[in-house]
Amino acid sequence: MANLLIPWLFLVQTLTVVAKSRAKVPALIVFGDSSVDSGNNNFIPTIARSNFPPYGQDFPGGQATGRFCNGRIPPDLISEALGLKPTIPAYLDPMYSISDFAVGVCFASAGTGYDNATSEVADVIPLWKEVEYYKEYQKKLKAYLGDRKAKKILSEALYLISLGTNDFMENYYTLPNRRLQFTVKQYQDFIIGLAADFVKTIYALGARKMSLTGVPPMGCLPLERTTNIMEDHACREEYNNVGLEFNGKLKGLVAKLNRELPGLDVVFADAYNLLLQLIKRPSVYGFEESRTGCCGTGRFEMSFLCDPHSPFTCQDADKYVFWDAFHPSEKTNRMITDHLLKTSLAKFL
Repeated sequence: MANLLIPWLFLVQTLTVVAKSRAKVPALIVFGDSSVDSGNNNFIPTIARSNFPPYGQDFPGGQATGRFCNGRIPPDLISEALGLKPTIPAYLDPMYSISDFAVGVCFASAGTGYDNATSEVADVIPLWKEVEYYKEYQKKLKAYLGDRKAKKILSEALYLISLGTNDFMENYYTLPNRRLQFTVKQYQDFIIGLAADFVKTIYALGARKMSLTGVPPMGCLPLERTTNIMEDHACREEYNNVGLEFNGKLKGLVAKLNRELPGLDVVFADAYNLLLQLIKRPSVYGFEESRTGCCGTGRFEMSFLCDPHSPFTCQDADKYVFWDAFHPSEKTNRMITDHLLKTSLAKFL
């Protein structure tokens, strides 16, 4: 009898450990831009969409979902690592309901930024509207699970926040208005102030565990290299330096918010150096190309310019650091996610 009990007790203990580890983060809630948008832009009138081939060619079922990638994006991979679902649904997608959103939901919108003016460039969802959708979600969750259980999920969920690149690349460096108002350092500080306000807003609504993602080496995005004719399509170091400075300020903000807001646990998710290494030394990491993306010529194509009939689109996106002229391939997303899970996000696993 004792011999029968030992494996049974071991099984019970194992299941208890698994249940506890999964309960540590019961849901993943996502705010941001195209780096984390799982398809909200499909349901608004904007040109910033990707719900057509060849986007999604390596997504389960070969489906173009509105993710700016050939496959899955970091929130999907992080959700899976947390023991939750392998994909995070877009809040505006009518195919999903609150039962799906209870363990993961995405409010992100490709093309948006901390700055409301950024969202106006491609007529996408501004960050304040993402917050309004989150408030609506809270009401639905409380109606679905009851007030007490919903509040517990909302306070123990992990909130992924990923934006900022568009504020610089689509707004500050493309349109004149903000450059007339701010020097680039002043604009960095302006964005940091907006980021602080956003964190405080969702903190007041019950969020406690957050990951604030830095910007990538923006000057090495294929689109920026394409336009850098004077330097033979090298990375634009000015943009990279702005990104590094901004990330330093964002890291400082994270430390400040952790000190000031009781019970807040916000981490700075930094993949800048890793992505730069993938770009500078692609062959070391199993890539063949980092100067251009897989879609089309890979030099300027993204969204509707990523033509399903282009004869130039690569056959194997895993050979490319970038999927289109602005967004990483799924293989790169996996490497970035693995790095974050071992560093800034490790405490939430």
